[in-house]
Amino acid sequence: MDIEQARFNMVEQQIRPWDVLNPHVLDLLFKLRREDFVPEARRALAFVDMEIPLGHGESMWTPKLEARVLQELALQSTDRVLEIGTGSGYFAALLAAQAAEVVSVDICGDFTASAAGKLRAHGIANVHLHTADASRDWPDDAGFDAIVLTGSTPILSDAFRRRLRVGGRLFAITGSVPVMQAQLVTCTAPGAFRSVTLFETCVAPLVNAPHPAAFVF
Repeated sequence: MDIEQARFNMVEQQIRPWDVLNPHVLDLLFKLRREDFVPEARRALAFVDMEIPLGHGESMWTPKLEARVLQELALQSTDRVLEIGTGSGYFAALLAAQAAEVVSVDICGDFTASAAGKLRAHGIANVHLHTADASRDWPDDAGFDAIVLTGSTPILSDAFRRRLRVGGRLFAITGSVPVMQAQLVTCTAPGAFRSVTLFETCVAPLVNAPHPAAFVF
């Protein structure tokens, strides 16, 4: 397989058609080797338009979803970012390339350990990894300029909104199968938020994601 041709085709045939046109995002996709973060047995699938299984019932996002979310977050070089769901570590690496600091949390210790090795191999030192359940909150009073949940959540915990600094952006996929919506929430002033629906998609839920209270007759 011609890896560079496959990477080029991924960008031109999957990512650009999904309205990802930011040159900084596109350049990064060529520079950061996605195949290095894919499980070795599935390396040949690194540039395919599919979710790649990681084990433990989890998968990598599709390339076009990774790129679109990165564009929507509009990160600045001074931003502090929270990622809920480290997975392969690839999206954390993308975030780290555009931000000052990334805090990435995963409930699965295997993912945390594997991501640590891959990030280290790429010389990425501004990602701080934690193994914990952060499906409802990650207690950090310093706040964040961007938060991204890489798994869906039937309802979005208000705690994440409260972690946003003014001007901060939160990306989350909310709802349940078969209808989920990608949302971008912006903190416009202390305690004030604006939410925009970006597109519809379906991804696996975060482990222990909150659900609406059951109706009891």
